[in-house]
Amino acid sequence: MEDLKTWTRYALVGCLLCAGGGCGGRTGDIRVDGSNTMVTLAQAWAERYGEIRPDVSVQVSGGGSGVGIASLIDGMCDVANASREMKDEEKDRVKANHDGKEAKELIASYDALAVYVHKDNPLDSISIEELAEIYGDGGKITDWSAFGLPAGSPTKGAIAVVSRQNSSGTFFYFREAVLGKERDYRLDAVKMNGSKDVVTHVSNTPAAIAYGSMGYATGGVKILRVSAKKGEPGIEPTVEHTQDGTYPITRPLRIYTVGEPTGKLKEYLDWILSPEGQKIVLDLGYVPLEKDE
Repeated sequence: MEDLKTWTRYALVGCLLCAGGGCGGRTGDIRVDGSNTMVTLAQAWAERYGEIRPDVSVQVSGGGSGVGIASLIDGMCDVANASREMKDEEKDRVKANHDGKEAKELIASYDALAVYVHKDNPLDSISIEELAEIYGDGGKITDWSAFGLPAGSPTKGAIAVVSRQNSSGTFFYFREAVLGKERDYRLDAVKMNGSKDVVTHVSNTPAAIAYGSMGYATGGVKILRVSAKKGEPGIEPTVEHTQDGTYPITRPLRIYTVGEPTGKLKEYLDWILSPEGQKIVLDLGYVPLEKDE
């Protein structure tokens, strides 16, 4: 994607939707809350659907997967975007708060969780095992010298570890996929609000390493290839490698509703799954559901 320009365009669209009455008021409004990973995609969908169906206003807000799910539980939104699976206790709260209606899950697209370093970092590949020792509590890798980088490398000294805030679905997914369910993050990691902030920080910090959606890459960062085990060839996070499951940090991006969607909401979600909706997925650097998209 055209990285920052594209993101800025759709972020502006989101603001205009709110300023123009999209944040409450019109009959038929659809409110979408949740994942910061998905917010650019959700805003792009909202803009295009508004051109097709000007009678339907789609409001989009981020804040993190946990925020969106909490909003759905409390009846404050129609759709919760999430880059993690809803927990059992959250599903129980949906039923309790909505007369027994269950949370319904829709897989809207896929995302390869990229590992970002500064563009001048000479490292090209990293393993899940090495990432665990960088990010995990009590991890043994704290300095770039552990990777045998060449003398005079612009990336040297202590690794500046960048993570996400704990309301983020990306935070929970990365912990489970890389650290395992029993291990916690190291306490001194810098926590950022979203993939855009992560990429900006890494581009300005030569010693940094971070993780985030592959759709947010800019010229200031490098995406590392990732292998399941140390010594194995690293896999690049591409559309093909995400769809065939060979890239080891791949996740679905989910949409949750209360009960089966009906009316204008169902029409909107059906459109997201259509070839036009899935083309927007691909255009923004995410991964569509079908290979022929």
